[in-house]
Amino acid sequence: MKNRLSLLPLLLAASLAAFSVPGQAQGLTREQVKMERDAFLALMRWDELTGMWVLKSGMEPPKGVMSRAEVIAMRDQFLRMNVYDDTVGTWVPVKAPRDMSTLTREQVNMETLRFLMMYRYDEQQNEWISKVR
Repeated sequence: MKNRLSLLPLLLAASLAAFSVPGQAQGLTREQVKMERDAFLALMRWDELTGMWVLKSGMEPPKGVMSRAEVIAMRDQFLRMNVYDDTVGTWVPVKAPRDMSTLTREQVNMETLRFLMMYRYDEQQNEWISKVR
């Protein structure tokens, strides 16, 4: 688990976004895109076993990038302090933190899925941001 990707998949998506559709490059030159790709590949390698990008041995993530564990802890804290209300279709704060260990695995998966459908992690701001504005 320690060798797993400490950068979020969003870093990969942001790094490779310029390769998917030329119009999405937003003014980046070909040389800039190549430099970003080379910087990413200098830090990361593809792990066939886990199907994820992982840091190469002895490499450190860029400064200011939160680890995957920290981002997941932020998400879990949100889930402890809020519950999804089907009647209004939004997250409602609870008075006291919930003990997530009392929920079934299906309930935790459902709430996590709902959370990920409504929020995305912003690497630049280091916080979860609502997809619905």
